[in-house]
Amino acid sequence: MYKKILVPMALDHGIGLHALEVANLLLSDGGEITALHVYEAPHPSVNTYLDKNAVESAFEATRKRLEERVKDQAGVKPVLIMGHTGRSIIDYVDENGIDCVVMGSHKPGLSDYFLGSTASRVVSHAACAVHVLRPTD
Repeated sequence: MYKKILVPMALDHGIGLHALEVANLLLSDGGEITALHVYEAPHPSVNTYLDKNAVESAFEATRKRLEERVKDQAGVKPVLIMGHTGRSIIDYVDENGIDCVVMGSHKPGLSDYFLGSTASRVVSHAACAVHVLRPTD
C-alpha cells in the first residue's frame, strides 16, 4: 500500500477515472491521492502571436475541467501545473515525495518506439512504483 499516490490526468481521455479507482485500491489508510494535469503551454514561437489573456484563459478553463473531473472523488486533490508532460510528472514525483504513480497509457504506435510515450518516460525515470493501465476497449 502507498501513502502518496499521483494520478496524472489527460483530460481528453477517459482512463483517468479508472486510474483514480485503482489508486484508491492501492492507497494506505491516511494516504493521499493527487490528480495532476500538466498544461503544455504553446511553443514560444507560437506564443509570440497569442494574446497573453487567451493563454491565461485557456489555463483557467483547464483548471475548471480538472476540478470538475475529480469533484466526485473523495479525498482527491486536483493540481494543475504548466510544463512538459513527462518531465513535469517526474519532477512532481521527486519534489513531493510520491511513492506511487497510477497512470493510463494508450496502445503504443510506431512513433512511440522512437520518441517514447509519456508513460514510458515516467516508468523509466520515476524513483517510485509506477502502475500503467491500458484502456480495455
